Amino acid sequence: MYSIEWDEFKIFKKHTNKEGDNFELLLEFLKSYYNMTSPQEMYDTMKRDDIAPMMLEKRDIKSSSDLENILFKNFL
Repeated sequence: MYSIEWDEFKIFKKHTNKEGDNFELLLEFLKSYYNMTSPQEMYDTMKRDDIAPMMLEKRDIKSSSDLENILFKNFL
């Protein structure tokens, strides 16, 4: 299990050419920095964090399947 390295996220955010809000960038960060591909693993990592649960709550994401639906929408 991972914990989100927010300092690394800030560097990623500063140097990425991807556009989006912090939540979308965080998903990209989890995929690239931690090499996560599983929505379950992403969701569990975000749930255990201090800040990321607020992002999940704001988007009404209550399960890994909710997160999977968002990931699916973003890549169509």
